[in-house]
Amino acid sequence: MLNVTLVQQGVWHMSKESMPLASGYMAAAVQANERLNRDCRVSIENFPGDATPWEMAVRLLESGAPDVVGFSVLGWNVRQFSAVAEAVKRANPRAVVVFGGNHVANQAERVFRTCPQVDIVVNGEGEFTIQEIIGAVLDGTGFEAIAGISLPRPGGAVATTPQRARIDDLDSIPSPILTGVLPLLDDGGRFRYDVALMETNRGCPYHCSFCYWGGAVGQRVRCFSRERLRAELVELAKARAETVVLCDANFGMLPQDMAFVETLIEVRERYGYPLALETSWAKNKNALFFRIVRLMRDAGLQSSFTLALQTLDDEALDGMNRRNMKINRWKELAEWLADEGVDAYAELIWGAPGETPESFLAGYDELSRYVSRIAAYPLLLLPNTDYTERRDLYGFVTVRGERDDFEYVLAHKGMSLADNLRMQRFLFWARLLGENLVLRNLFPVVREVCGMRQSEAILSLAGFAEVQDLPGARLLTQSAENCTADPDSLAPALEYCFTSAEFDRTVLRWCEEALAGRVPGPWREAVAEVARFDLETRPLPEPAGRGFTDARLRDIDGVAHWVVHRDYRYDVPGLVRAASAGALADKPPERADTRFRFAFRHGFAELAASTNHEETAHYIAKVRAVS
Repeated sequence: MLNVTLVQQGVWHMSKESMPLASGYMAAAVQANERLNRDCRVSIENFPGDATPWEMAVRLLESGAPDVVGFSVLGWNVRQFSAVAEAVKRANPRAVVVFGGNHVANQAERVFRTCPQVDIVVNGEGEFTIQEIIGAVLDGTGFEAIAGISLPRPGGAVATTPQRARIDDLDSIPSPILTGVLPLLDDGGRFRYDVALMETNRGCPYHCSFCYWGGAVGQRVRCFSRERLRAELVELAKARAETVVLCDANFGMLPQDMAFVETLIEVRERYGYPLALETSWAKNKNALFFRIVRLMRDAGLQSSFTLALQTLDDEALDGMNRRNMKINRWKELAEWLADEGVDAYAELIWGAPGETPESFLAGYDELSRYVSRIAAYPLLLLPNTDYTERRDLYGFVTVRGERDDFEYVLAHKGMSLADNLRMQRFLFWARLLGENLVLRNLFPVVREVCGMRQSEAILSLAGFAEVQDLPGARLLTQSAENCTADPDSLAPALEYCFTSAEFDRTVLRWCEEALAGRVPGPWREAVAEVARFDLETRPLPEPAGRGFTDARLRDIDGVAHWVVHRDYRYDVPGLVRAASAGALADKPPERADTRFRFAFRHGFAELAASTNHEETAHYIAKVRAVS
């Protein structure tokens, strides 16, 4: 009996597992093959983001070294997997080590040089390739006849077989959800993963310079059938999966996307789950997208709708190959989403050729007038992308991560190292406070009341916090300094911001002291109330830490919520709506003593250190004024 182990590792450390969908596809394909199912024993080893090579090697070897081990490789785990592959080879020199995934596809020369224990690199979709690899091992033959792989040759040479055609009939891939290959429940009978991952299609029609989406950029989109997707949704609903996250590149672009949402709503009405849908939304929003948004809103299906702009600078857009996208209509789209009352956020990338600190911050602040939640990330050079292949043209200076294998951009012809370091500090604080919803309503209010741009407000609070002689301030300062070299540094900073009363006091002191000279006297009390409102309505790990002694656990629409009541001297939501619309009156705000009911979805304690802002958004308090 041939022992086959498929290995996956999530990017984050969480109390729940990250769903190993890629390995699940491979395992389901192996089990669906009559011969392989008879002659092989296949298992999945799924590791959290903080698992060390020691821990992974022990688990893989404690029951005997596998005969074939396939690693699902991405930039964050290639170094760890290389170390584990070496351990496997020492324990079983005849083991066949297979690397597949975005980070290693078409990169065999470097993979074999940096990790000589790897025997095969898979260059495309792997579901049927893994069947042929295992079949060759069983037959004792070579791998040269298998399409879509690379093999090492003496003297550092690489042999690459002809490209394998993309899988047209996606339903021919066995479902890891329907076959039971991926267990959906833990030992306590609860859904075992942080979110449920699904694909409704594969492929992306665009060719952005920074992206290599599943190796299928610039290709037509292929879809799974509605019948299969419905069956998968039913199984996930029965397992009480709260959030479905789609691994699609441009959801909301095709008619079948509407059909999927209709099916999801139908399943939820019958089983009570799922509660939310997250995805990478279509870059070009057509009439279909607007209908989908309204359908989801009317059905109460939670989501975060994305404005995937990446830059507002025309020169940078040209270099990104994004001129063909109708993203320049983003203002009217943002206004429409706000009018529809749905949650939205935007994405920006700092460091693209053509962008300057001034143009980036100007774009950030212009965007913030329409949507304050902005996910701003530094540019990374990823394998197989246009930026990487034309690095000499742009003069990229990069360094690879200590624990990962991403190329972090230090400088290029249009960006100095000093400018980059200054902007990296801003990105850390912008992600911490804005993207991850620590503060939300304060930004439009201070913009309208005292003319302070969102980037200016973020940097003002950052500067105030960094000079405080407090443990939390030192943590934030150190995290900001390490944010590029260690992307995980955001996690402890987030946990501090969500759980520490010290952070709350720092924010309120900043309002009282640093903003005192900018906020007109009659507005100071109201601005302080808005800051308190942001702090009290941000996601709640547990009531005692926030002083909510009146908190009670209640069932709301079948979901457990912490419910608390708080008194305010102003109608804060009303002030925020007026500020967002640019309609705050010149006269001082009127006192309007108001009691609010805050309802927090239970379970955020497991996510307080997670940098998944889309999931965090579902835990913001639902606010209602009460008499």
